[in-house]
Amino acid sequence: MKPIVRFAALAASCLLLNACATITRGTTTSFTVESAPPGAAIRTSSGFTCPSAPCTFKMPRKDEFEVTASMSGYKTKTASVRSQIAGAGGAGMAGNILVGGIIGIGVDATSGAMNDLTPNPLLIVLQPNDPIPPITQSIDSVGPQSGKETAQ
Repeated sequence: MKPIVRFAALAASCLLLNACATITRGTTTSFTVESAPPGAAIRTSSGFTCPSAPCTFKMPRKDEFEVTASMSGYKTKTASVRSQIAGAGGAGMAGNILVGGIIGIGVDATSGAMNDLTPNPLLIVLQPNDPIPPITQSIDSVGPQSGKETAQ
């Protein structure tokens, strides 16, 4: 193979393989929220809602956010979701480095394609509301229900 043809093939592959993670993984991922007990209403700080867990959203890989679960009879709970470099995202970045795709590195880094959301799935365990305090006065100590005092 002539050097010029080899150079052209290498240049073409660099252009085609830029942003390896963006191409192979995409910039969004399926993110699942579960609640214990099941059925909690879910709301994310990025505006997604679900009336009854478990639910799955298509979320950007690069954005960190909070998830709030609420259910009647239970305390509302909020959990944080992080965006961090994933093993497969690192492999896509390595592909950019090996092929010489400086532009691809920038695209993958800014698009979040090399990241994963963690934890995924997210399990939010809800705690019951505080119980009603017990009645400390017995009915016998209150007196007759008729409102009349009885002499003994």
